[in-house]
Amino acid sequence: MTIKGDYHIHTPFCPHGSNDAIFMYIEQAIKKGLTELSFTEHAPLPKSFTDPTPENDSAMALEDLAAYVQSIKTAKEKYQSNIKINLGFEVDYIEGYEKETTSFLNEYGNVIDDAILSVHMLQSPDDGYVCIDFSSDEFARIIQQFGSVEAVYDQYYKTLEKAVLSDLGPFKPKRIGHLTLIQKYQKKYAVDQSYQATIDHLLNLIRQEQLELDINTAGLYKEDCQMLYPTEEIIEQAIAKGIVLKPGSDSHESKTIARGFDLIARFF
Repeated sequence: MTIKGDYHIHTPFCPHGSNDAIFMYIEQAIKKGLTELSFTEHAPLPKSFTDPTPENDSAMALEDLAAYVQSIKTAKEKYQSNIKINLGFEVDYIEGYEKETTSFLNEYGNVIDDAILSVHMLQSPDDGYVCIDFSSDEFARIIQQFGSVEAVYDQYYKTLEKAVLSDLGPFKPKRIGHLTLIQKYQKKYAVDQSYQATIDHLLNLIRQEQLELDINTAGLYKEDCQMLYPTEEIIEQAIAKGIVLKPGSDSHESKTIARGFDLIARFF
């Protein structure tokens, strides 16, 4: 089956993305034969949360939020006869900031067509926070901080379970983003243990909570990963459990819209 939608796309409002205009993503999607797009920009981090990345560039700035919403609304109207466009967010689940996240979702829920809930930030042993996917060098520092790569993985999957089960109100995102993002640097920092049972448990919870799964092709193109998020084996497990899958390129530039979708088409 040919995939007709890309449900994980960023925009020029992303501080760690490209300056490609929104219309460039849309034109590329139409050119590739897509009939639906979800713009899922990184929602602003809670005001009281300090971005732990060296560049402080994890998410859209709060002051850009209104312009982002208006830009997608304008695009929806302009291209309505060509392609279905969803206004959305990729929302960070940050342990300890559930109240602030719920407030954001309650405030903007009425304009959200689609949304992803992802884990990028982990509570660290010193009670601070770390961002797991900033860079290979930063991940090495995080491993040192936690004591082992396995300890980082353990904390990631514990946090992901909390995200799945979290009560973020009626506008909680319905899709879990890049389930195995923790493997972004797996070719450089391998783990010695299997997380198969942990993943199976997580998939059961995702099914229980009636959430969808982001099938994210970005990992295939990361030098130290070269795998889907999640892996093909996990995708097959999810299908067997009846979990709804949504393909996402996680594009931060227009030329990567629907990238790798030929490799995952058999799952849809």
